[in-house]
Amino acid sequence: MSTQAAVKLKYGAKAKTLKSYLLGLFLSLLFTFSAFALVGMHLLSETALYIAITILAVLQLFAQVICFLRLNVSRDGQWNTMPFIFTFVIVSVLVGGSLWIMYNLNVNMM
Repeated sequence: MSTQAAVKLKYGAKAKTLKSYLLGLFLSLLFTFSAFALVGMHLLSETALYIAITILAVLQLFAQVICFLRLNVSRDGQWNTMPFIFTFVIVSVLVGGSLWIMYNLNVNMM
């Protein structure tokens, strides 16, 4: 017989439910098809289209982070949110630095 007790780890996230996953799926599909329709039907000018697609992308990011990754700002959920924010900062620095280097290389080569 085993004397080990079952241990439930608390990660600070809410319980995973089918409702939250379906909501995340619905929102992701809604934002994706909205962006696809805006581009496919040429409903906006080029500048407005870039802005609309960026807004839809950010909304989709938030929907997926909240519904699928279960990140929140509650006291218990902060331990899950902080590594995500740190990862976002590191990726932003890497992408921004890469773009800056490529821009400077382009300017110096032309």
